[in-house]
Amino acid sequence: MQRFTELRVWQRSHALALDVYRLTATFPAAERFGIISQVRRAVVSIASNIAEGAKRQSRREYVRFLNVAEGSLAETEPLLRLSRDLGFADDAVVGELIKEAEDISRMLHGFRQAVERRVEGRDL
Repeated sequence: MQRFTELRVWQRSHALALDVYRLTATFPAAERFGIISQVRRAVVSIASNIAEGAKRQSRREYVRFLNVAEGSLAETEPLLRLSRDLGFADDAVVGELIKEAEDISRMLHGFRQAVERRVEGRDL
């Protein structure tokens, strides 16, 4: 199986996490335990679950971790929108991050489906 760091979906998820960390570093200090913490946990969970799933012994477990990554990605987007709507982040910056999240979502969905197809054939 391919090392997780070689997966384009992991690479882009990792880059998104870096971008979100940089963005949230500019948020008000009062949000340290609020939206900053929540959006950072969500975005870190994406790449982390891709990596953890890649090390599981069965493809079925891998699919489960990829699904968790999809959920974390789905959580990230509304938190970015909330940050923008609260005036913590520029609309254009958040728009680019959301576009990237949408692209990653499509990649992750397709990757999960490909792994699921392999489960159906061999790993039950």
